[in-house]
Amino acid sequence: MLMSGQRRRRKASSSSRTATLAIQRRKWPPGLGSFTNSCVSDGTAPSGAHTEPWTFVVVKDRVVKHKVREIIEEEEKINYMKRMGRRWVTDVKKLRTNWVKEYLDTAPVLILIFKQVHGFAANGRRKVHYYNEISVSIACGMLLSALQNAGLVTVTTTPLNCGPRLRVLLGRPTNEKLLVLLPVGYPSQEAMVPNLRRKALDQIMVTV
Repeated sequence: MLMSGQRRRRKASSSSRTATLAIQRRKWPPGLGSFTNSCVSDGTAPSGAHTEPWTFVVVKDRVVKHKVREIIEEEEKINYMKRMGRRWVTDVKKLRTNWVKEYLDTAPVLILIFKQVHGFAANGRRKVHYYNEISVSIACGMLLSALQNAGLVTVTTTPLNCGPRLRVLLGRPTNEKLLVLLPVGYPSQEAMVPNLRRKALDQIMVTV
């Protein structure tokens, strides 16, 4: 998970982004200007053989958002109780996260990013999408940076076992697989940034 937010009115830089779960139930600004700019920048991401294998589904409808929440919470409860195991539950305990995802209702916008495992040529035949997951992941990274620069916040979520049901709910074709879900909005006054230690530069970069 990743969240660009802050506590004590401190603006977070891109090097201090981390997780928090409090998003305001605040209406989007008129014209969706900041959000539109974010999506435009995301459309410029590089991709294998320039196939652009991504679909961004923007959910603003309250009823649909709640249905997304119901699907995710149902599956996440099973994940926490059975699928993921005790070790995983212990490792994420410090982030104070569980299967209750109220921010899926409170966030004014949900962005579900699907990878297109293949496309279709003009004649209807399958078109190979090279490195589709890597390409979409790069696009997601660019979107996250753009959202932060626009003063918005999000939590990166990868809902395990939810993809097929969400794909059907949103009417997406079978060649699309859910990769990431982003609830997007403004940080709540209660938003908190966990004081997580980061690896030192010499642990993550090698100069040859």
